Amino acid sequence: MAAIVRLSSVCHRGVKPLFYRSSLLSRPLVAQQKDQDCPYPLTARIHGSSSLYAGSGSKAASLHWTGERVVSVLLLAMGPAAYYFPGPAVDYSLAAALTLHGHWGLGQVLTDYVHGEPKIKMANAGLFLLSTVTFAGLCYFNYNDVGICKAVALLWSK
Repeated sequence: MAAIVRLSSVCHRGVKPLFYRSSLLSRPLVAQQKDQDCPYPLTARIHGSSSLYAGSGSKAASLHWTGERVVSVLLLAMGPAAYYFPGPAVDYSLAAALTLHGHWGLGQVLTDYVHGEPKIKMANAGLFLLSTVTFAGLCYFNYNDVGICKAVALLWSK
């Protein structure tokens, strides 16, 4: 593959480089395909500014990232809340937040390591099943047993 890298695409708008020469800024990297008889080089462009070429899903991805950070910070705050105010509201909030945090984390692992359309669909179905069973199990534990907060307190007391 080949690329033409332009410094103007990496710099912010309005910022001029010190040595602004077109011969220095545009350097083609050319590579031939080995298996085909192709007389012309393959070229492509690398764009550094994602805002110019962002798709429609960029807003959703940004909101998802923000949601992940909010849940992570809430989990940090729920630790002291669970210690000082143990009860059903904190137990069920912990069950939901822990399940959602684990679901998103394992989803990222699947995104990184599972390739191929059928494998991705099966992995996502398994992830949803695991998350559902986890949330149901935590809710069952909260309703029929001592709850998450008191269970952790009992573990620490021994």
